[in-house]
Amino acid sequence: MSGSDIRLPPGPYPFPIIGNIFELGKNPHISLTSLSKTYGGLMTLKLGSTVTVVVSSTEFAKEILLKHDLSFSSRWVPDAGRAGNHHLFSMFWLPVGDHWRRLRKLSKEHLFSVQQLDSGQLLRREKIQELVDYLSSLADALGKPNIADFFPLLKPFDPQGLLREANVYIGKSMTILDGMVEQRVQATAKSSSHAASATNDVLDLLLDLSRKNESEFSRKDVLHLLFDLFSAATDTTTSTLEWAMAELVHNPEKMVKARSELLEVTRKDDLIIKESHISKLPYLRAVIKETFRLHPPAPLLLPRKALCDVEIRGFVVPKDAQILCNVWAICRDPTVWSDPNKFMPERFLDVDIDYSGLDFELIPFGSGRRICPGLPLAHRMLHLMLASLIHKFDWELEGETRAEDMDMSERFGITLHKNVPLVAIPIEI
Repeated sequence: MSGSDIRLPPGPYPFPIIGNIFELGKNPHISLTSLSKTYGGLMTLKLGSTVTVVVSSTEFAKEILLKHDLSFSSRWVPDAGRAGNHHLFSMFWLPVGDHWRRLRKLSKEHLFSVQQLDSGQLLRREKIQELVDYLSSLADALGKPNIADFFPLLKPFDPQGLLREANVYIGKSMTILDGMVEQRVQATAKSSSHAASATNDVLDLLLDLSRKNESEFSRKDVLHLLFDLFSAATDTTTSTLEWAMAELVHNPEKMVKARSELLEVTRKDDLIIKESHISKLPYLRAVIKETFRLHPPAPLLLPRKALCDVEIRGFVVPKDAQILCNVWAICRDPTVWSDPNKFMPERFLDVDIDYSGLDFELIPFGSGRRICPGLPLAHRMLHLMLASLIHKFDWELEGETRAEDMDMSERFGITLHKNVPLVAIPIEI
């Protein structure tokens, strides 16, 4: 680093113009983990002209996400995240302010409250699969390293075409969502009793809130919030579920243990899995925690931005620096976890660690005021879906593939996917 950078956290020497871009490789979370072994849990990289500070340890994650949460509460928005001007409405990308607080409060009180989660499915499923396909493509676009993010002067030229690609995906997604909303508005208008249908599901609830206070929560806000809900819930939940199933198939003795626990608990309730069973299934809960530890859905979380210069243990994180929290590295830290690369749900049976954002050894949803608002929904969905998949079915790999020969490599993106998708055949027990 130059003399003016002397108080920055340590890091590899940046090359002129390009900085440390080529240090990232195809799997930045792994490359950054390797670099942290040399430069420590708080290090600096220059990605083009962008100063990037990478957090790779529990202690520094606590400093950034808890102690200095407000100073790092803003978002560093990637160029593809600006597609369709979504960043101007999205709870995920908006800076902390009045509108962001309104959206967070609405989500907490109306979307992810215990009462709302108990009420049933979030939205009608008529066009969801079509939407999921577009969202998966958008997640790929957002997850690709974009040279325009590292060299702001190139943003108007969109050299890799990622902004154009993201605009197409968001445009199609918004068209689908707008159609769903318009259909519901028309149906409500024709209804003889609006009050009776106003809170049937989340879409009715959001439209009702918009009608009551259009100035603070417009129809455009409804569309972008729905997009946030779908994009956050679909890709991350399905990815985590696939990883959990892959690990259980890869470790059949763990599958047997999880199923035995399920059968023991549900035997008393006519073999029906209910949400009330989750608290009685410690091994299943441990499987989910261990899956989050080994395969956090967002390995670098969403990038944050420093609102001001912040001093941390003698180093200065400069204003406007991009902040990446390498959750993947934290969750595989050998000083915290024994056999960190091994799938061992048992490690969670005798320790009081969860992923609510207070235990910094396990923060797949982040922490602080920017913690993922959909955590309560993801918690319910993942346990019920995984329990349903292994309860009455055994699973066999396609062809002659043996469990021990499975490809468990990862494909980096804004969501961490399995490089080779899991293909397994259900066998009814």
